[in-house]
This record gives sequence, structure tokens and C-alpha cells, in this order.
Amino acid sequence: MDLGTVVGWVLTLVLLFGAMAIGVGIGPYIDIPSIMIVFGGTIGVMMVGFKMETLKSVGKFYGIAVKPQQINLSETIKKLVDYSTKARRDGILALETDVNNETNLFMKKGLSMAVDGTEPDTIRALLEIDIDQSSSRHSANIKIFDQVGGFSGSMGMIGTLIGLVAMLLNMSDPSAIGPSMAVALLTTLYGAMIGNIIGAPVANILSIRDADETLEKQMVLEGIMAIQSGDNPRTLEAKLLAFLPPKDRKSQFE
Repeated sequence: MDLGTVVGWVLTLVLLFGAMAIGVGIGPYIDIPSIMIVFGGTIGVMMVGFKMETLKSVGKFYGIAVKPQQINLSETIKKLVDYSTKARRDGILALETDVNNETNLFMKKGLSMAVDGTEPDTIRALLEIDIDQSSSRHSANIKIFDQVGGFSGSMGMIGTLIGLVAMLLNMSDPSAIGPSMAVALLTTLYGAMIGNIIGAPVANILSIRDADETLEKQMVLEGIMAIQSGDNPRTLEAKLLAFLPPKDRKSQFE
């Protein structure tokens, strides 16, 4: 679980609702018409703008934001160097058992093709397609949360206009001005909260997750190509360490 993501969400909500409670209490910030406009309206337009099978997976995408796949590039490099050492010493067919036990599906796919004697250009082409399509799917999922922020903000503005119209139509009745103004302000508040607590942060962290996964796959791709071509393990390691920041480039041969 990504502790930073969870703590950040909890901290944000505690501070916001704490500030409300210290002021006039939580109750005045709860307005049913505003909830209907912003939450209901946002859900409605999301149903218009996306396929239902995509929206059904929103919970899964939240899970990726909170509990992402663990990626350790240093460990990935070590594993590829070990495979390279074994393949150079015993031949690439010696990796068959290791490939069958490999848990990284992308690495398993590439190594399986290498062990089967697939042409290097074919392996590279197929793995690059895998990377591109995976990133495209991630981008589509990220777009959902970008749109949540945009739609909720728009619904907040629509609610504000509805509240202002209601207020202007009832200027002669002072008792009606307060509820109408509450709708006008709270819809904006709800829209801003949804967009800036849920939509934009989730889209941003999912973009980071996608970049991390893509980097690992590119590293694995280069490692597999080097293993198939019979590169020296030291050379392979030097190539893969270039993917890491200078402070993290620690060779296992030193």
C-alpha cells in the first residue's frame, strides 16, 4: 500500500472537515439540492461520456492508486543480469525453467520468445506493441479521473447559476435568499472538492504509476534483447543502470 497516498487523503479530509467543524459545524455544509446537482449530475454525465464497462472498473483504478504494483528497478536489473550470466554460461535454453517460474508477465513473455528462438526484431516489435497498448489503456483510465474533475467543476458552476437564479427570483422574500445562496455556494464547494481531492490527484498518481511501469518494461525489453544477443553481463548491467538516477547506479560486480 502506498502510505503517502493514503495519509495524504486522510490528512486532507481531516483538515477540511476539522476546519468546518471548528467554524459553524458540519451540518450547514450539507445541502441536499447541492448534492443532487453536483454528485448526481457528475455521475450522469460520466455515464454519457464513458462506456459502462469502463465505469464499472473505477474502483479497481482507485485500488491501483492506493495499492500499486511494486516496482523495484534495482531488483529487476539484478534478475536480468543473473539470467544473462546463466544464459552466457549454459546457453539460453538453460533459462527455460526460470522462465516458467517468472512472476513478471512481461519479462516472462519476452524471455519465452527468446528461449523459443524467435527473431530479435520480432521480439522487439511484439514487446513494443505490448508497452504501447498498455500505456494507451492506462491513459484511457487516467482520462476518467481528469473528466471527473472537469465535470464536477462544471456541475458546481451550473449549481451556482441555479442558486443565483432562484435567489434573484425571490429577492422580495428574505427567508428564501439564504437557501438559494447556500445552493449557489455549496455546489461550487462540492465541485471543487471532488475535482481537487479525487479527480486531479488520482489522475496524477495514475500517470506516475504508468510512467514507472513503462520504464520498467523498457528496461526489461533492453535486457531481453541483450540476453538473446549474448552480451556480456557487465555490459548488460551498464546499459540497464543507465535507466536509473546516478545515485542509484550500484553495480553488483563491484
